[in-house]
Amino acid sequence: MSEQQLFKVTIDNITVEVAPGTTILNAARQIGGEVTPPAMCYYSKLKDSGGKCRTCLVEVSKGSEKDPRPMPKLVASCRTTVMDGMEVKNITSPRVIDARAGVVEFLLINHPLDCPICDQAGECHLQDLGYEHGKEETRYEFQRRSFHKVDLGEYIQLHMTRCILCYRCVYTADQLTDSREHGVLDRGDHAQIATMIQKNLKNDFIGNVIDVCPVGALTDKTFRFKNRVWFTKPMDAHRDCSKCCGEVQLWMRGDEVYRVTARKDEWGEVKESSKGSTGWICNDCRFDKKHASDWIIEGPTNVSRHSVISANHYQKLEQPKETVTEVMNGIEPRLFMNIHDVSEVNQQHVQLSLIDGPATGKVFNKNAD
Repeated sequence: MSEQQLFKVTIDNITVEVAPGTTILNAARQIGGEVTPPAMCYYSKLKDSGGKCRTCLVEVSKGSEKDPRPMPKLVASCRTTVMDGMEVKNITSPRVIDARAGVVEFLLINHPLDCPICDQAGECHLQDLGYEHGKEETRYEFQRRSFHKVDLGEYIQLHMTRCILCYRCVYTADQLTDSREHGVLDRGDHAQIATMIQKNLKNDFIGNVIDVCPVGALTDKTFRFKNRVWFTKPMDAHRDCSKCCGEVQLWMRGDEVYRVTARKDEWGEVKESSKGSTGWICNDCRFDKKHASDWIIEGPTNVSRHSVISANHYQKLEQPKETVTEVMNGIEPRLFMNIHDVSEVNQQHVQLSLIDGPATGKVFNKNAD
């Protein structure tokens, strides 16, 4: 049997060989770096995803060797397959940069821009895209649409105001779980992610909709308002689980486990597990195993994304070096006041990762009694 012929495609003056049927986006991901277009709705682990957000638009300046004519309009790289000899412009095309800025402006029309209080801040793809291609002001003069927060079961809360309708959570529930209870209701500017008659999302794998959401629309109720991701250490860990692969990422601060997520690659997608399947995790591993003793910790995660959490490249588990003594020429620091003695909301016996809900004054006052 003859070997499969590979197609040569050039993206931003970088040539790569890929198999026939590969999309422009996946070809760019083989190159990596800034050559790769952003993707808010495409998810390689989910069938039929992509083609909705339009953030991955690129310019095809040469169709192929046989037909070198350029494509007249920008195309979605997640849905367009490569041809032999194709030439593509991404960041080298002013048309693409201008169009992407317009798409970002469109996505932010109804977004509340509540990054300071959003749990997705620091790992939000829309936040990264807004900083890279956003504008300082909006031309939108009308009232933004708003929705009430909805509890989708015991562990998930929906902020529909932040949603960009990427359909990822719908595809995840449809392809990963036994039954799908939620979907996109209504049309046009009334379209929303919702369930019929306020059904709860109860399924052993429904927590994975949180991992696939590119914005803060679906949040983990066990982690809400407890910490910022850039203050935590992402650690790879595993356990024997009869339901899933058991390979997760622990987000720790000290010895406390604040949340558990699936392991993700540099594109923000769930990694393949060591067993060869996609590393989706079950609700037991995600929500119920919040102690370090529940896991076999392998070591710190090497975060490859360019977000703020990439600053936490912890290579060794060791205490930070005390520099105060060195600065003061060997004089030990003196404790003038213990904040635990004068503050009602700083109590050493309260573990933030184990309390129910956000850390409010009522929680500490209750524990003080």
